[in-house]
Amino acid sequence: MPRFAANLAYLFTERPLIERFAAAGAAGFKAVELQFPYDHAPSDVQAELKRHGLTQLGVNTAFGREGEFGLAAVPGRERDFDLAFRQAFDYVVGIGGRAIHCLAGKVPPEQRPVAEKVFVANLTRAADFARGKDITLLIEPINPRDRPDYFLNRVEHAADIIAKVGRPNVKIQFDFYHVQIVSGDLIRRFEAHRSAVGHVQIAAVPSRHEPDEGEVNYPAIFSMLDHFGYAGWIGCEYRPRGRTEDGLGWARPYGVVSKGAVAGTP
Repeated sequence: MPRFAANLAYLFTERPLIERFAAAGAAGFKAVELQFPYDHAPSDVQAELKRHGLTQLGVNTAFGREGEFGLAAVPGRERDFDLAFRQAFDYVVGIGGRAIHCLAGKVPPEQRPVAEKVFVANLTRAADFARGKDITLLIEPINPRDRPDYFLNRVEHAADIIAKVGRPNVKIQFDFYHVQIVSGDLIRRFEAHRSAVGHVQIAAVPSRHEPDEGEVNYPAIFSMLDHFGYAGWIGCEYRPRGRTEDGLGWARPYGVVSKGAVAGTP
């Protein structure tokens, strides 16, 4: 059976971030992922994780300057990426997390050839730094409709970057929402690259709401993940249609059951 993690940048946003851990645990989630928790002391986050029995997955590297969306592939910003990665690394180790999503950043078309070399070099350096700490570096193809000029859009490109880096602790964050928008053919595409996948995420397409609407057959996706032996967590990175708890009926058959709910019911 698939295991679901609450992305606390998207779910339970009716509450301040530090209160979302309790909400996730009460709703039946056993793991959470964060994006940018840096305004909170690691000790405060770690205390919430322990209090509610939650497994912490990943965090993101910082955006950078206003209007930026990461730095890992941005030419001329190598030192800034190193600082952002070290911030994320120290934080995720401090809270007992497992992964760092290294945001590639926005790159204009004319800079893409040099940006690829920067991306590979930055990831190689970061992967070597993280070696021995059991921290996975993730890179995520993001669709250009939501994030114009983002450097990494396709799963195939991500797999090629990982091959060039050549480090076992660099993996793909396979977000079915983004992959569907860019490429489609989700099951065959996942099968082709599953050895390079370190984490997966979900949301409805095109709405980015709960994964019970739209053009992706998520029950088939979950069965496929089981079939291929995917043992990781599935990150719920969607925007709820309303109150988060009210939209979790889709997850109950998979064990995300709050107090008073019954598994297998909508």
